[in-house]
Amino acid sequence: MIENLTAAAYLAAGALFIFSLRWMSHPKTARRGVVAGVAGMTAAVGGTLLHPEIVGFEWIAIAVVIGTAIGVPLSRVALTAVPQRTAISHAFGGLAAGLVGTAKYILWLPEGELTGFRMGAISLEVLLGFLTFTGSLMAAGKLQEVIPTRPITYRGQNVINLGLLGVALLCGIGLVLDPTQWFLFPLLIGLSLAFGVLLIIPIGGADMPTVISLLNSYAGLAAVAMGYVLENKVLIIAGALDGASGLILSIIMCRAMNRSFSNVLFGAFGQVQGGPADAVERKPVKSATAQDVAELLELAREVVIVPGYGLAVAQAQHRAFELYEQLTKRGIRCRFAIHPVAGRMPGHMNVLLAEANVPYDALVEMDDINPDLGQVDVAIVVGANDVVNPAARHDKSSPIYGMPIIDVDKCKTVIANKRTMNPGFAGIDNELYTADNTLMLFGDAKAALGDVVKALSGESGLGH
Repeated sequence: MIENLTAAAYLAAGALFIFSLRWMSHPKTARRGVVAGVAGMTAAVGGTLLHPEIVGFEWIAIAVVIGTAIGVPLSRVALTAVPQRTAISHAFGGLAAGLVGTAKYILWLPEGELTGFRMGAISLEVLLGFLTFTGSLMAAGKLQEVIPTRPITYRGQNVINLGLLGVALLCGIGLVLDPTQWFLFPLLIGLSLAFGVLLIIPIGGADMPTVISLLNSYAGLAAVAMGYVLENKVLIIAGALDGASGLILSIIMCRAMNRSFSNVLFGAFGQVQGGPADAVERKPVKSATAQDVAELLELAREVVIVPGYGLAVAQAQHRAFELYEQLTKRGIRCRFAIHPVAGRMPGHMNVLLAEANVPYDALVEMDDINPDLGQVDVAIVVGANDVVNPAARHDKSSPIYGMPIIDVDKCKTVIANKRTMNPGFAGIDNELYTADNTLMLFGDAKAALGDVVKALSGESGLGH
């Protein structure tokens, strides 16, 4: 009877996980997806607790209390900090997988229960779990800027890293052939931890979101291996879903940046270049005031707003919605152009703007809005940089060459809002800012958009 209840709980959990991923693919159903995911995890945990092998719940209860005490504060982060918060979650998941594999090796070794299959699954679980642990901590540190965001490279780095991974795999193979070679196990753990660090240090901050999604895939694969070790079907299902979704997300992000996995992992992209940044300061730009922008908007028939990471940092999404409302009240068509990697992860801008009650039909993907931009009167770029840089189309020497961008430079007038002329993640100049049809609106996005809204509403003296 209990086995049937556990099987039913696992089946329900697997189905809910699948529906959760499906619903979270669109802002309209994202909340439903979160609820389904929570329900699925609850069912999975509940089914596991029904196992007759569990003879006491004291330690489980203690772990739940400790986990809750840590997890609740960690959940209270700004939307801009979600990528590094996600990386920390991956680190915990990887650590859990590695520790479970270690415990099973220690328990099964003296009992002679380590078959070749079990030892292979444990080795894979430990390798992926511990490299995900240290790699995710490094990624979170780079995103939070507590460690240098620039790539740290040295001669022969890729050879050393691949050699380290090769030795770790050989340790795993040695343990599969003879699990009693216990000295290979701590060596496998140490190499895995070291490889996780060395894998991340040559990657620049611009590529960290892609790396995090890839680490998500590793964590999922570690969970699959853990499922085989524990003979737990729901772990295999959940891990496979996690691994596949992480890989797909990485592919989406690489395509959006016109990059390959090998280029992300070994290309040291994202290193800030000091020379170009200085050059930008010397190039002439045309500035505008909030009043100037309001006057241009009042004469427009169609406006496109391009949000970027700067909007997220300034928490200016509500001001963007107020601007959208002011324009639509005047009969001006206003839409938001969303780049696949605007912000720091796919969907970042969609979630941010949905939080501010921007209608879903006003959010238009890059491929859908680019053909219309030639007829747009005013484009307002708020905190976006590399995703609107025309150099991606024609400058073969640029590190972002070939990356799909939002073609705002084709609009009749461009208003670019930035705090300063500092470069974006790629560390290169943006020629959009010095174009003849571009006006710079300097200042914090929240304050600048607020001033434009006030000017439009007449609070600053602008007549209608």
